[in-house]
Amino acid sequence: MPPAIYSIPFDKPFLDTLVTGLMRRAHRDPLALARMTVLLPTRRAARSLREAFLRASNGEALLLPKMIPVGDLDPEELAFRSDESDAAGAGFDLPPAVPPLRRQLLLTQLVQAFGRSGEALPLGQAAPLAASLARFLDEVQTENRDFADLAALVPAQYAQHWQDILVFLSIITEHWPKMLGDLGCLDPSAWRNRMLAAQIAAWRNEAPAGPIIAAGLTGGIPAVGDLMECVAHLPHGAVVLPGLDVFADGAAWEEVRKDPAHPQHLMSRFLDRLELDPAAVKPWVGRFVPSARGRLVGEALAPAELSHRWRFVGLIERGSLKGLRRIDCPGPQEEAVTIALLLRERLEMPGATAALVTPDRDLARRVAAELKRWNIDIDDSAGVPLDKTPPGVFLRLVLDLAAQRLAPLPLLAALKHPLAAAGLAPGGFRDSVRRLEVEILRGPRPEPGIEGLRKLLPERAGELRALVARLETALGPLLVALDAPQIALPALLSAHIAACEALAASAEEAGAARLWREPAGEAGALFLNELLQAAANFPTLSGAEYPALFEALLSGPMVRPPYGRHPRLFIWGLLEARLQHADLIVLGSLNEGVWPAASPGDPWLSRPMREAFGLPPPERRIGVAALDFALALGAQEVVMTRAARVEGTPTVPSRWLLRLETLLRAAGLEGALARDVAPLHWQAAIDAPPGPARPLAPPE
Repeated sequence: MPPAIYSIPFDKPFLDTLVTGLMRRAHRDPLALARMTVLLPTRRAARSLREAFLRASNGEALLLPKMIPVGDLDPEELAFRSDESDAAGAGFDLPPAVPPLRRQLLLTQLVQAFGRSGEALPLGQAAPLAASLARFLDEVQTENRDFADLAALVPAQYAQHWQDILVFLSIITEHWPKMLGDLGCLDPSAWRNRMLAAQIAAWRNEAPAGPIIAAGLTGGIPAVGDLMECVAHLPHGAVVLPGLDVFADGAAWEEVRKDPAHPQHLMSRFLDRLELDPAAVKPWVGRFVPSARGRLVGEALAPAELSHRWRFVGLIERGSLKGLRRIDCPGPQEEAVTIALLLRERLEMPGATAALVTPDRDLARRVAAELKRWNIDIDDSAGVPLDKTPPGVFLRLVLDLAAQRLAPLPLLAALKHPLAAAGLAPGGFRDSVRRLEVEILRGPRPEPGIEGLRKLLPERAGELRALVARLETALGPLLVALDAPQIALPALLSAHIAACEALAASAEEAGAARLWREPAGEAGALFLNELLQAAANFPTLSGAEYPALFEALLSGPMVRPPYGRHPRLFIWGLLEARLQHADLIVLGSLNEGVWPAASPGDPWLSRPMREAFGLPPPERRIGVAALDFALALGAQEVVMTRAARVEGTPTVPSRWLLRLETLLRAAGLEGALARDVAPLHWQAAIDAPPGPARPLAPPE
């Protein structure tokens, strides 16, 4: 039986079109949908599919299909959770996946013990190295490579540097498997691979009775590709690819197969596995109709070897640019304000939706802050790093304050944080801190510690003496712990948490209530709780090493917003934007090095070694970003923005913008892409004073 492979054109809303096809296949049977299973890339895509069903049913109740997010391309999003999987319910007996924090601490121990000349590496170096090793471990296991093949990659003619790296990698080739065996756990990537393999074996042994639809996956990860191949051959299975270019000719597909930076590359590899020609892929709904926008995007993102054909291109229509705009802003702040105005304008249209799609987290935070002008709380679905949230910053500031023995700058930075109150009313506490700064800290630098502050206090400064006494009570145990030559990590953590809670307490609320509230506080409390459990068997360390270790661990977790944000405006990262749809899509930070991101260097293997070992080239990430860009260009209205300068340095437009410009110039449409300057005028005017500035009198 030939595989059932379908596609939804990139210029149609993927999830809404998917729902249309599913409801047609249900034949108005109210129970037919409930018998279906839909495999999707992410949990956000699953939530958005539920909303698409709600739109399609006009709000009527439906029994929805079972939706399982199997993930694609990003190992952190991949999971068949035991409570979501038929496999787990069928009694699949797999060891659990080791928790990420525990794995990082265990790898940190192994890295630290690897120090040269018998000396342990400092924890500040060992923890980041352990995080890098964990990423390498995940990548190798994701691609189903065997670590035993590493030894053949370092022949004698290579520099001694590579020989040393091979010895260092024995941490994960020899020591780590033994440690995992003692724990009775699996690495997360290995656990996912085995879970998917078990699910594939179960379906091949006994095909499920209900339809199975794999939608929006591209097969970038071998285990997910195996699952898609299995689904395509099931009696009631179907694979729905996103935005497959079925109109590309044979020469184009030959180049696509060789170019990992092309947006269609991963899907071409999957079709090759099935020995299926792209022309044999069927439309999910209706029929494939060539579109002017599709022709434009297909030519603009054509493989480099075929770009010479642009000289003869003659089918690019001016109508393909309808709804496309480009805005070049002077800098990042101007770009953020301009995007915020574009999103705010969309709210004037009843029912209209708008989304910013960008990999630039700094731009996302700026836009979210600018929208506060209109009391708009926007959903930034990619999240914020925990160490950038108010509780995370407070944890870091308090630790820095104690580690630097109450030096003036870290002392004031921590005490002026909005969460700091030390058991007083926040307003009164802030007044006392300002007085401490003016009267004590704007002179000779105090001696380290509490006593250094106390020596500079005037005899009658009762208010300041009371403040210093409160600081001593709150910080005393943490200062002692950081001075210890050897101390258990849980004891350090407990002293750190206690100091933060004591400093966060106000006259009316306990510190824990103020510090661990709202999503960021809850995420911080969950992180510290997991860290306390993971640190139970960590060897003792000196208190002076703790700050660097804590900084390295805190930089990992992300805080994602809860429900209840604005229902019509969104900020999406590239992973979250996949398969999503909005009436207006703003593509932000279209600069080279941001979108697409610069290819990260591999600290462990050179490019020839990666190729020989079977790992994907760095360009594959560019291909994934290119697919996200192409899918976003299918929206009805698209605004592409970039900053001409960042921190005073000129930027280079994204390669896709340059390709689009070159294609239009070759087609005789130079200048046809609208350069919208009106939002830039709005941005310049929004903060302008209402009238002419009144000159001030000269100082006396």
